[in-house]
Amino acid sequence: MFKRSFVGRLALALSLGGATLAAHAAGEQYFPLQSYRVGPYAAGGTGFFGGFIDYLKYVNAGGGVNGVKLTWSECETEYVVEKGVECYERLKGGLNGAPAAATNPLSVGIAYATLDRSTADRLPLITINHGRTDSTDGSVFPYAFPLQLNPYSEVSAIVNYIGQQAGGLDKLKGQKIVTLYHGSPYGKETNEVLKTLADKYGFALTLLEVPHPGNEQQSQWLNIRREKPDWVILRGWGVMNPVALKTAQKVGFPANRIIGNIWSNSEDDAAPAGAAAKGFIAITTHPSGTEFPVLQGIKQAVVDKGQGDLADAKRFGTVYYNLGVVNGILNVEAVRIAQAKFGKQPLTGEQVRWGFENLKLDDARLAALGAKGLVQPLKLSCSDHEGGGAVRFQQWDGEKWNLISDWVQADRALLRPIIEASSRKYAAEKGITPRECGREA
Repeated sequence: MFKRSFVGRLALALSLGGATLAAHAAGEQYFPLQSYRVGPYAAGGTGFFGGFIDYLKYVNAGGGVNGVKLTWSECETEYVVEKGVECYERLKGGLNGAPAAATNPLSVGIAYATLDRSTADRLPLITINHGRTDSTDGSVFPYAFPLQLNPYSEVSAIVNYIGQQAGGLDKLKGQKIVTLYHGSPYGKETNEVLKTLADKYGFALTLLEVPHPGNEQQSQWLNIRREKPDWVILRGWGVMNPVALKTAQKVGFPANRIIGNIWSNSEDDAAPAGAAAKGFIAITTHPSGTEFPVLQGIKQAVVDKGQGDLADAKRFGTVYYNLGVVNGILNVEAVRIAQAKFGKQPLTGEQVRWGFENLKLDDARLAALGAKGLVQPLKLSCSDHEGGGAVRFQQWDGEKWNLISDWVQADRALLRPIIEASSRKYAAEKGITPRECGREA
């Protein structure tokens, strides 16, 4: 009898303990993380998700979002699309009663593969600085958010910068620009708009593909040496970037005529190339560095207490880490804004989507967050899921990045009709009736 009674009490205790855990988790907001910490793109994944997680810990250290604590779990994708889809399906339902706020896969391939699923599940898909460009049009893509910088804005801003260096966009006529791109949906995303920009401004464009993961580029750089372009735009990722810089040096192409895109702009892209990277230019939506109050807050509340997510503490404040922090800020602000409408409680993905569509970060709010100068001012809406479209340019001095420009804005007026034409085509193919954004509250 004693044994039976003990077992019964133990079972009851475990049952009650489980109920307590579920009730506690049900009062939290969940972030499912389709992360990647192994494979050829691990540097990007560990930096980005490290910054994202540390920011969530920092918010929790301050009491959460209006008292709602944040929780998360990771599922390793290795940057493989099929694994990313599996992770999405495994995590989308929340965690122990805590509802999922949004997914942040940091992978174009995974984003494309889960777009329709996110829409059907009413769960925001966040593709900061990447993703489908036409998902900028929220009337057709209500759940996809290419925050800050879509791929078309990225290359438009780069062309505008090259025009500045030439003395005006009209001086681009007759110049030669080569784009060396990663052989993936991400790498190919901007080829057509680059052709449009070449036609508009009269520069000669050459597109050269580098097969995944990018270890072999000798033939492409021999072509570049023959072409003798004025500029090379590097649309790389992972190991492709330092290999490009080293190979450029071997064929005699100067690093200060290479402009890296948003995924070719980190310390992990430049430092491994050694002396070959000195002078290399890249765009950024945010600077590296630790001087921002929000970074200092994370250091004091999380990192200095031994709770930081980075395996290598020296990466604190680097480009990928800071992007993770920026992404954390944008996700948490969407939750905070949505709480003002739906209550200070855990929210559904649909409610958080409303928060993203009403996201507004002006200088005053950024200062309050300790992120002025780290995040560009953003204003999203039903029709505009990007909200920014500006970049700054930085140059590698052999040890660190130095900013060399003010904000350079993409030509969003030129790009918008192209985006809408693509989104309307997608809507027709999928049988989607675009929302009337002017009627949305």
